[in-house]
Amino acid sequence: MGGSEEAKLAGDAVGGFVIGDNDQQLHNSALTVDAFKGARGALGHLGPVGGEEMGHICATYGSGRFAFLLSHCYLRCQWRGVRRRDILHLQPVNLASGTAPCLPPPKLSLKMSSASPFVPSQNIAQLRESATIAVSQKAKALKAAGRLIIDLGAGEPDFDTPAFIRQAAVDALEAGATRYTAVDGILPLRQVIADHANARYAGAGRVLATDVVVSTGSKQSLYNACVCLFGPGDEVLVPTPAWTSYYEMVELARATPVEVLGDPSNGFKVTPLLLEARATARTKGIMLNSPSNPTGSVYAPEELRAILDLATSRGWYVLSDEIYQRIAYDRPAVSALDVATVRDRLVVINGVAKAYAMTGWRIGWTVSSSAVAKAMTAFQSHTTSNAATVSQHAALAALARVDEADRAVNAMVAAFHARRDAALAILRQEPRIEVLDPQGAFYLFLRAPAAPGGISDGDAFCARLLDEAGLAIVPGSAFRTPAWVRVSYAADQSDVERAMHMLVKTYRAVLEGTG
Repeated sequence: MGGSEEAKLAGDAVGGFVIGDNDQQLHNSALTVDAFKGARGALGHLGPVGGEEMGHICATYGSGRFAFLLSHCYLRCQWRGVRRRDILHLQPVNLASGTAPCLPPPKLSLKMSSASPFVPSQNIAQLRESATIAVSQKAKALKAAGRLIIDLGAGEPDFDTPAFIRQAAVDALEAGATRYTAVDGILPLRQVIADHANARYAGAGRVLATDVVVSTGSKQSLYNACVCLFGPGDEVLVPTPAWTSYYEMVELARATPVEVLGDPSNGFKVTPLLLEARATARTKGIMLNSPSNPTGSVYAPEELRAILDLATSRGWYVLSDEIYQRIAYDRPAVSALDVATVRDRLVVINGVAKAYAMTGWRIGWTVSSSAVAKAMTAFQSHTTSNAATVSQHAALAALARVDEADRAVNAMVAAFHARRDAALAILRQEPRIEVLDPQGAFYLFLRAPAAPGGISDGDAFCARLLDEAGLAIVPGSAFRTPAWVRVSYAADQSDVERAMHMLVKTYRAVLEGTG
């Protein structure tokens, strides 16, 4: 598309965007900055725009869908079968001169014209795209375009699933494991999960196979729990920073997430005092995550016990996300099952994705009271039904063949440990970098630099790293802490070390106002 056509496209914005007056195909076309400025009247809440190709407006006709999103420095519109749409509200954004911030997509309220067959329901009208997934997709797109990118935004191990697990899946397929299973999972898998829980459970009653619900990944397990336990009028305490999907899942359950900001000097871990300060009569539950994504912090047994005791005394549900439990370094990460005295209101979430390098197999589970398990099974029966049969058999091998699994997991954890130590050693060559000391998971969480006279801005720092160094990391705004950034070291150690040197160099440039 030529410049004059771009300018005309921008000039056609009247009270919204009116794109074209015929059936021309406009696919992945990009407006230059000048053309984008011509369209700013339709997006009056935006601040100043600068830099090369800062605003990207993409259009496609044909399928009758409309989406609007802001992601990784670029403003994008996708138009399919749409002539005009009025944007009623756009969350204020500052697209600063030069390098735009790397922000999570804004929440939008959309007014759809009668010409469109699609109107987003109130169930998803306020939904944000997953910022962590968006970073990974952006990095992959840049790689596909031929740019050299080090992607340290990913939240998954870089190892292959162990061979014995893959072979177990092949054997299950050859044996005919291709049909539906029970909604809550095959009995042998649920039983081995219960056995693992009983091996460390302190004494609030034996876990039965009927207390276990196997789902399509721990993300579904968390969502099942949120929908079954929370609803309109309920509030859920979310220790912050936290994995981006916690907030959205609570809202999808039509409850309200309440951020509880931890103390950076304590690894952002929360205490009963902090939780009580944010609790109200409407508080219904707490989301816990140890080891933590994004901080890598691990709750000590006494810290976890104090939170569980508070929840028990107040009648709150506790959702304990323990997906990183086996990835711990200087001391084991305890489960809520280790310290709980009762579990009527405890739901423990785990899965095979992180510890066994099985992210794509999509197997997670909950351990809860039988009443909660029954409710989640009923809910799941109307959504996904059972998790993939072959994946369940692969997970069974991972959990049942303990010696082989331990060797594989221990080797991966040792590699993560070495990468962590190497990355911290490089970062600490610059004493002005404030970085947490992760005790588990595979993330570094550090405060973004502040330019002279400015404040720490994780979004701007991420954008600059991607633009200047080809390094993709996740801004802390994805976790409700915009002054921080998350770096994954689930990558080859040489890439991790090279990336840390890039990060230190850019960090110094920001602090000194150079570059």
